[in-house]
Amino acid sequence: MGGRVDEPIGGECPAKPEPTIWKIPDDVWEIAVEILDREYPKRVKGHRRVELRPIINGILYRLRTGCQWNHLPKEFGDDSTIHRHFQAMCERGVFVQLWAALVERCDELDGVDWEWQAVDGSMVKARGKSQMGADAVGKNPTDRAKKG
Repeated sequence: MGGRVDEPIGGECPAKPEPTIWKIPDDVWEIAVEILDREYPKRVKGHRRVELRPIINGILYRLRTGCQWNHLPKEFGDDSTIHRHFQAMCERGVFVQLWAALVERCDELDGVDWEWQAVDGSMVKARGKSQMGADAVGKNPTDRAKKG
């Protein structure tokens, strides 16, 4: 023991927490742009397509923070444009496709640190009769008039 309070035990450094993702990373954007180009083809005539990366970043920011659409930082663009694209992407299944593509490529993107994963089954419905099941407790007094 070195005697210092902040000295790690066993010489290991404590793990740094992962940064919160406010903007889509470049490697994920490469996957997303394939889906977006398929769902939002560039037009030959008419209005040019708005740059979609700031739109996606604005949607990600909104989903991560829970802020209102009209409180999005201006760096992402117009809030109504972002909201309109969000609704269109939901209707076209863009997020479902993106999710499926990311799950498929999760290992190569090092998306999950499996060493620190855990499962909580405390909210699972109990199967069969437990000690405190219907037989142990009896009928509910508020159900007097009901049959069964």
